[in-house]
Amino acid sequence: MFKAYLWLTLCVIVWGSNFVFGKILVEDFSPSLLTSLRLLFIVIFLVGLSSYKKGFRRVNKKDFISILILGVVGVFINQWSFFAGLQTADPTTSALILATTPILTGFLAAIFLKEKLTIRMLLGSIVAILGIYFVVAKGSLSAVHLDKGLLWIVVTMITFAIMIVMTRVLSQKMDPLTITLYSNIVGFIVSIPFAFTLDTPLRMSTNISDWALLIGTAVVVHGIAALIWNNNIRHVDASKASMLSNLEPFVAMIMGLILLYKPIAGVEILGSLFIIGGVLLSTYQRKKHFG
Repeated sequence: MFKAYLWLTLCVIVWGSNFVFGKILVEDFSPSLLTSLRLLFIVIFLVGLSSYKKGFRRVNKKDFISILILGVVGVFINQWSFFAGLQTADPTTSALILATTPILTGFLAAIFLKEKLTIRMLLGSIVAILGIYFVVAKGSLSAVHLDKGLLWIVVTMITFAIMIVMTRVLSQKMDPLTITLYSNIVGFIVSIPFAFTLDTPLRMSTNISDWALLIGTAVVVHGIAALIWNNNIRHVDASKASMLSNLEPFVAMIMGLILLYKPIAGVEILGSLFIIGGVLLSTYQRKKHFG
């Protein structure tokens, strides 16, 4: 159990760091090109893994439509909006906005999967939105200006929630590796025409260390960390695992301080606590109902 928690914590550190590494990468690569290249290396990794595990499965026509939508919305738009947002958005604020994904997922699951919507979820949503206000407004109403980058991060959060709900539905019929492999292949194919047309001027680094960071983060963040998480999640309570994932904004905050020399404001910490508190309030499920 302790070993599983250690592995899960390592995954959270990797995912939290991704905001800072993404911010570094968009300095040297155009967002659309970065998305396409990153998806290419993720697909290479997943094809290699599927070959090793002999995990290639046929997808029927009905499910293929869902895979197509998942690949376009949950993979391509999700990845592209993330990098487009990080061009101007602060990595810590981005991590905090994405931390509210479980709340939106709950609302979407209530609409499309007929899951129960609770008062606790509504209260948690209000608390989390209050926290976002603290972080974005920096404690002053006059300081509120909706950065274009933050709007793209909101798109990332919405597409991420859609991806979770769609994956939940598809996973009842298909194994996770098949869903991940095919949706990433679709996302990569769709990204190719945009890679050289969406951003002008096109930026591409010739520095080996930048390419190493791009390939390393693609494979480690979306390949290895996801596999470690899926492998260890079965050994621990799901609600406790989701609490660990809520540490991502704090990891982003600390990594931003170390790598980008970005100071941590008191109001950011206050906003973080409100957001994490709101998410926990929304997603926490009481087990002891009797006795």
